Amino acid sequence: MSKPQISIGLSNPKSPTNVGAVMRAAGCFQANAVFYTGERYDKAARFHTDTKNRTLSIPLTGTPSLLDSIPEGAKVVCVDLVEGATPLPQFEHPENAFYIFGPEDGTITQEIIDQADAVVYVPTIGCLNLAASVNVLLYDRLAKSEMSIAGDELIRASRDTNNKVKVATSTLENT
Repeated sequence: MSKPQISIGLSNPKSPTNVGAVMRAAGCFQANAVFYTGERYDKAARFHTDTKNRTLSIPLTGTPSLLDSIPEGAKVVCVDLVEGATPLPQFEHPENAFYIFGPEDGTITQEIIDQADAVVYVPTIGCLNLAASVNVLLYDRLAKSEMSIAGDELIRASRDTNNKVKVATSTLENT
């Protein structure tokens, strides 16, 4: 069985902070690639916001068109507050997906929406920022998958070096 392929498309992101946080989420949730359009991010990219240096292992690629960058075999899933979209809790993620997110101060173009295999939204009051939306979507995918991993081994491998805290056995017995 091959490993599912997860790619992320960012439509004209404006904030290097959000792109850095998207890269961190991509690493945490094992995405394979991140694509972006527009010039705003390139102009602001001198601000180093990828605090875990995920661009060393996950390609961050500028492209003139997200539709021309769809990975082979991937289903296009747009994530935005769009009328008629499916609420994320009701959505079944495809094995191979190219998740496209709109800009922080706009929306995904109608052209891209019309080409999508699915359009979903995170049911919140108000809109989340770009990085928060990516994190929620990728967590939802993980939580619904059979690939979900958990346990102390994962915690030890994932936490920062200055975190050695453990839950006391007596705390667990009292619950």
